[in-house]
Amino acid sequence: MVPEKSSGRKVKVAGNGGSEVFASCSFSSLGLHPTLCEQLKERLGFEVPTQVQAQTIPVVLSGRHVLVNAATGTGKTVAYLAPIIHHLQNLDRRVQRSDGTFALVLVPTRELCMQVYEILQKLLHRFHWIVPGYIMGGENRSKEKARLRKGVSILVATPGRLLDHLKNTSSFLHSNLQWVIFDEADRILELGFGKDIEDILNYLGTRQHELVGKENSAFAPKVKKQNLLLSATLNEKVNHLAKISLEDPVMIGLDDKILKKSNHNHAVSQESDMSDRLEVSTRMLHGTSDEEYKLPSQLAQRYIKVPCGSRLVVLLSVLKNLFEKEASQKVVVFFSTCDAVDFHYSLLSEFQWPPVSQSEAEVRQLFLRCKTLRLHGNMNHEDRKTTFQIFKTEKSALLLSTDVSARGLDFPKVRCIIQYDSPGEATEYVHRVGRTARLGEKGDSLLFLQPVEIDYLKDLEKHGVMPTEYSLLKLLDSVPLYNLKLQVKKFVSIDMHPWLLTLQRALESYVSSEPRMKMLAQDAFCAWGRAYTAHRGVLKKIFMVKKLHLGHVAKSFALKEQPSLVNKSIKKQIKKRKRDEKQRVNSRKKRVITKS
Repeated sequence: MVPEKSSGRKVKVAGNGGSEVFASCSFSSLGLHPTLCEQLKERLGFEVPTQVQAQTIPVVLSGRHVLVNAATGTGKTVAYLAPIIHHLQNLDRRVQRSDGTFALVLVPTRELCMQVYEILQKLLHRFHWIVPGYIMGGENRSKEKARLRKGVSILVATPGRLLDHLKNTSSFLHSNLQWVIFDEADRILELGFGKDIEDILNYLGTRQHELVGKENSAFAPKVKKQNLLLSATLNEKVNHLAKISLEDPVMIGLDDKILKKSNHNHAVSQESDMSDRLEVSTRMLHGTSDEEYKLPSQLAQRYIKVPCGSRLVVLLSVLKNLFEKEASQKVVVFFSTCDAVDFHYSLLSEFQWPPVSQSEAEVRQLFLRCKTLRLHGNMNHEDRKTTFQIFKTEKSALLLSTDVSARGLDFPKVRCIIQYDSPGEATEYVHRVGRTARLGEKGDSLLFLQPVEIDYLKDLEKHGVMPTEYSLLKLLDSVPLYNLKLQVKKFVSIDMHPWLLTLQRALESYVSSEPRMKMLAQDAFCAWGRAYTAHRGVLKKIFMVKKLHLGHVAKSFALKEQPSLVNKSIKKQIKKRKRDEKQRVNSRKKRVITKS
């Protein structure tokens, strides 16, 4: 594994984690076409390249296969799109739609598919003969087929839909394919697309052993077939994909000290084969439990220790404080389940304050007066697409989301990330907070922890992530008490603070009076319990349901009922599922016996 040699023109001036820029390095000095450089500045706002772009673009232009390991928010999309566009506009004859697809970008989610496509459209504004396109699950397949029949020069796709068209759309011309890019490769594999990817490589004939000496007759003199793999983390699955798809790749984004350590301990030389180098990189970057993650230096990380029963009222207090302090800002709150997103979205969209007007002059308003949006995997495609676009363009909005928003998506000007439910693995923590402090912008993150979960900080510390404590009492004392008098300054516990008690009573009263809200709260409570028990490995000892008071968990969903009452229907459902499953098994056994 050999790091790229410095050209001597790179001068680091700001930032961290791969998003730093180089004062004396321009896009034109990297070898890109002047018109493309103008588009990068005018359409995307890139004055100078980031570190990842400065390292990656020359290698892609050279035709080498590339494996890029870099933190989120470092401009990786431009790092591979710009050199591909440069090559296509530089061909002896202009590409035509009838030539079919030259470059294929594979991404894990629909939202990332749309995001890459939009960036492509901006970069191709002055290169109208190069046609961008996308295909993804949830879209009209017949319309996609028509677009592919006409011809798409650069195609962005999700794996499942691409494989579908490769198998069933005979008019999909890809004989001129020269680039295959795996963006967010680790996430693609996490979502279970590994088999689809292998099938796609077989259909396209772009496995490593099939690439040697295989060139396209019309365009080979200019560009050989080239695969690029971009991943925020390296693991065994990414390692395997790299082995079967990359031929002697250049490794970009590996930390210098890890490279030195790997060279010292494993004697990895330039002559080492790609398999050995990948195994070393995986051990060094993923296999060690104390691996430090790269996070932007301008990201302010904090955690807040909250009693279980006060989680909901503290979340609402934090959000109210944020939007009243600065109305024009964007905030993302992460939850562990779709049901939790739906419950909190409905609550924040409808709950009014004060619960009862103290005077005729006092008008009841929404507790949180900002545009609230939701995003999760159970929403239909059109709703997800609409939410994605609205949140991107709004100057001030609150997005409630599952981890579907944690990877790859670039939401401009997100000021704060709140991790209401623990992300679990430290890698997920990094991806969540990566939605803010992007490309040199400032950002804040806040992690909610219960007192019994505080050991999670030790796990984060192993990876160089050390958030500082956010004072809950200071926050609560700053909230106006709406005609309530603070009788006692010293409380037995923080959850006895007058503001928390008042708000909790109001929430419980509202939820119990609205049957639909009550059902949403119960569903969210049960889903949260299932998600909480799903932590793996060392985290199982930190996040244990046995340590929790389930009555307090119910309070965090504004439920008055004891969990046992809530769980009666759930227990019945579980028993029914087990009974139905047993009947299905017995039925299958009987059929087998009958046939034999």
